[in-house]
Amino acid sequence: MAEIEAVDGAGFEAGCDVLVIGAGAAGLIAALKAQEAGATVLVVERDAVARGSTALSAGLIPAAETRFQREAGIADSKAGFAADILAKAHGEPDPEAVALVVDQVGGVLEWLADRHGLPFSVIDNFTYPGHSARRMHGLPSRSGAELMDRLRTAAEAAGIDIVTEATAATLFADGDRIVGAGLVRPDGTTDRIGCKALVLACNGYGGNPDLVAAHIPALKDALYFGHPGNRGDALLWGEALGAATRHLSGHQGHGSVAHPHGILITWATITEGGIQVNRDGVRFANEARGYSESAAAVIAEPDGIAFTIFDGRIAAIARQFEDFRAAEAAGAVLTADTIAGLAGRMHVPEAALAATLGEIAALKTAGATDRFGRDFAGVAQLAPPYAAVKVTGALFHTQGGLVVDDRARVMRRDGRPFETLFAAGGAACGVSGADAGGYLSGNGLLTAFAYGALAGLGAARAAGASVPA
Repeated sequence: MAEIEAVDGAGFEAGCDVLVIGAGAAGLIAALKAQEAGATVLVVERDAVARGSTALSAGLIPAAETRFQREAGIADSKAGFAADILAKAHGEPDPEAVALVVDQVGGVLEWLADRHGLPFSVIDNFTYPGHSARRMHGLPSRSGAELMDRLRTAAEAAGIDIVTEATAATLFADGDRIVGAGLVRPDGTTDRIGCKALVLACNGYGGNPDLVAAHIPALKDALYFGHPGNRGDALLWGEALGAATRHLSGHQGHGSVAHPHGILITWATITEGGIQVNRDGVRFANEARGYSESAAAVIAEPDGIAFTIFDGRIAAIARQFEDFRAAEAAGAVLTADTIAGLAGRMHVPEAALAATLGEIAALKTAGATDRFGRDFAGVAQLAPPYAAVKVTGALFHTQGGLVVDDRARVMRRDGRPFETLFAAGGAACGVSGADAGGYLSGNGLLTAFAYGALAGLGAARAAGASVPA
């Protein structure tokens, strides 16, 4: 798989202007943009139904200066958003790339709302870690599954052909130009599809254990919570072609996936005043750093298990997310009216848990900073009824990848672009730097939306459509 072949005289069974590999959020947005620009488009997807890693997420997209924020009375700026991204990633990302995606994403949201009917709104009752404003946009259910359903419906309504159960195994090159792809079906039959431009929207390498072990050894044994089809094909094709790569160790983890239920528990359980403890009822890290870097901290605890502890007030906030409601329905959310009762349901030492919660209450009263560096000033106290979820840490998706330019063209190691090869979403290098700590909430869908739109327009232009520069 993930091979490069020179085009031969056999030709192609079918052809299009723009071929998109991967029907997640990035791929479908690229397809919609390319078709709107006048290109004929074909999307290929290895699954029977287009879902991708997006469907496993909360489906939240950060954007600044949007009309949705203005309608909610939220003041924000693109400059502030860019500064937040760079601060979280310690200045590692390319500032020009950060400015580009921040500038693009809001327009993509409004275009999807206006042209394709996606009813976005802003989460206005809590602020995600690292963001200086409330800028997370989502659909009514606050779920990635709904986002994918609506994007797929939009593509189908636009008449875009999506070929499912077809795995892209080979890219065909004619000199410096990518001119097609070879597809493999589940029964072993193959197709050769020609194109004038190709968009890699097949995410990163989180589903490839060998690549994870090579680039993110701390998470080599972690639960992988992304799409299993994310095998690193885009990265492997790019490397074979001599493409530039950057920040391959960058990734998004999550320190709060309900175990053994496998359901994402929103980090609002932490940001609104919750904590995490291990099987001994003892805290082990600064939870407020963010959910991504917390994955490794949770995995390092005995059996890779921790408990996220919060209360009824926080549960009411979390209940706006479909995943949290699903966790409650599955019995993953343990509740009790007393600390002793909660300890019993968690099967952790009562005295240790009581001491931990007592310490947290004192820190909140004093507005103090604890030994891990978490600042509890202004953080609300926990009150009965109490709640807890047994969780583990997980790898969600990788953030490093192929370097792209301001048109989402894949760049060579010598600094020249491939004129007919584009990358978006997890296939492209994101804006999170080289480790989990650089991931700002929403960075994955930020680049899926922004680079997806740029790749679609860029590919349409490369295919000969009249697209303004």
